[in-house]
Amino acid sequence: MPMAMETAKEASKKRKRKHASSGEGLRKKDKSTPLPEANPPSAALPAESKKRKTDHATVGNGEKKKKKREEGDLEERAEVNDGDDDEEEEELSQSSSGEEDSDGDDKKEVEEHEEDEKQTNGQENGEQLELPSLNAVSLPQTEAEPQKFSELDLSEKTMKAIADMKFEKMTEIQRRGIPPLLAGRDVLGAAKTGSGKTLAFLIPAVEMLSALRFKPRNGTGVIVISPTRELALQIFGVARELMAHHSQTYGIVIGGANRRAEAEKLVKGVNLLIATPGRLLDHLRDTPGFVFKNLKALVIDEADRILEVGFEDEMRQIVKILPSEDRQTMLFSATQTTKVEDLARISLRQGPLYINVDHSKEHSTVEGLEQGYVICDSDKRFLLLFSFLKRNLKKKIIVFFSSCNCVKYHAELLNYIDLPVLDLHGKQKQQKRTNTFFEFCNATQGTLICTDVAARGLDIPAVDWIVQFDPPDDPRDYIHRVGRTARGANGKGRSLMFLQPSEVGFLKHLKEARVPVVEFDFPAKKIVNVQSQLEKLIGQNYYLNKSAKDGYRSYLQAYASHSLRSVFDVHKLDLVKVAKSFGFPTPPRVDITLAASMGRDKKQQGRRNYGSQPKHAPKFKRRSDD
Repeated sequence: MPMAMETAKEASKKRKRKHASSGEGLRKKDKSTPLPEANPPSAALPAESKKRKTDHATVGNGEKKKKKREEGDLEERAEVNDGDDDEEEEELSQSSSGEEDSDGDDKKEVEEHEEDEKQTNGQENGEQLELPSLNAVSLPQTEAEPQKFSELDLSEKTMKAIADMKFEKMTEIQRRGIPPLLAGRDVLGAAKTGSGKTLAFLIPAVEMLSALRFKPRNGTGVIVISPTRELALQIFGVARELMAHHSQTYGIVIGGANRRAEAEKLVKGVNLLIATPGRLLDHLRDTPGFVFKNLKALVIDEADRILEVGFEDEMRQIVKILPSEDRQTMLFSATQTTKVEDLARISLRQGPLYINVDHSKEHSTVEGLEQGYVICDSDKRFLLLFSFLKRNLKKKIIVFFSSCNCVKYHAELLNYIDLPVLDLHGKQKQQKRTNTFFEFCNATQGTLICTDVAARGLDIPAVDWIVQFDPPDDPRDYIHRVGRTARGANGKGRSLMFLQPSEVGFLKHLKEARVPVVEFDFPAKKIVNVQSQLEKLIGQNYYLNKSAKDGYRSYLQAYASHSLRSVFDVHKLDLVKVAKSFGFPTPPRVDITLAASMGRDKKQQGRRNYGSQPKHAPKFKRRSDD
């Protein structure tokens, strides 16, 4: 019997060792289970509760075995039953674990509810909520380059919005840009207009806000900076569609809008904010209650254009004011200049990902675009434009001019002679510009005449023709203008550029910029000659006459400030022929010396010019005959 007792003791020790190792393994397993990363503080408590329950279950099982040892048979049968007991205890442990998970989930919900109440009370007391860091969020990553949005492992709400927008396949900038942005990388993207980059930066931004569970009280988590009001409105429209099923808030602040109304919305909390540089800087400085300390992502769209229109100082101040810790930055630019590189250096973190989807392309413009030019003397330019528009009344056309006054005059003239057009330029009030933009977007046919305010980034559906009545300042502007048509993966469109005989040297610059153009021929017999009627109308109508003079003066000012002086030399212009295109039989008397200098200086601001710039603007002699 002593031998039997010794065996029983050994069996008891074995069972104790097994139970101890089983409990330790269970504790290790609980410790290694990943916590819900989107809300680490509240998720930690259920894990500790689970550990306590596991230890309690282990102690309970040990007491049961001790009692069984004292009452049961201590011989060989006990050793056989020991294996069965272990299996039963393992099953009990598994079922107990399932119950603990359920209890843990219930407890987690209660704790999250309590935490929300605490946060709400904190907000009422004027406290700002501290968000988890971006590194605590596990955003989806993909190894192979995806082709469809469904392969990105996006949230269900985002996928539903993308499906509502009728998108399925991604463009190249989206395929190459979205995965690293979802992974938290800083990106410097180079993609020509119409490439789909708006969704490329909005989708990661919305996913980040959703993953961090941003609420209005958290303030602004993403800021998108746009060069123009129209482009900002367009990005806002895309964001509205993309966030249709999300609870996060979005808003827009732009010049010309009601500042007080914007400030009220910012104080309430705008999670995704689209802005123009000037108005954004204004709110950052002078709007109390605008919470931007939780900023997690900064998007700079059309960076080259932002700098070209003179916002370099504002951008430096904005980047300096915004928090940089844990901030992801996305910078997109159709062209790469020295100033863009400087902006990237101060805004991006070390080691950004550079994505260029155009470097391997043969042409700088999209493939579905048929591009041409016509050589035409100054006095025939308006006649050709009038004939072209009359023959294409069923088409959707955008006509580009060099100045606001030129747009204003031609819009008034064409509408007066029953050739209806819409006009868009920088001197209009913001509400007028917004209404015109959306009216033309929703139209299936019609003509919009505008300045370069509409040439950058705007996505206007189904444009058939781009007409550059006044030549662009350089090949970069040409590329952005023609980018309003043939948009999307399989987009088709045409462009026509008017050139005078003295301006054909511009074709060489287009060739160097990899822009393919061919000459279009317009037979003289098909051009409607309304010159005499035009001159009679301008001579008799006081308001049109005044508008024509302003347009004529602005045209010469813009020409004098052209960056490619070797091609667009104002001294080579035949002013008599130029005047005829504005409806004057002889050149009107205008003073443009001072204005030309001002125009040149404004245009040079923030811009890397093509060609050399003379020190002084050319002076024009006044004519005595009016």
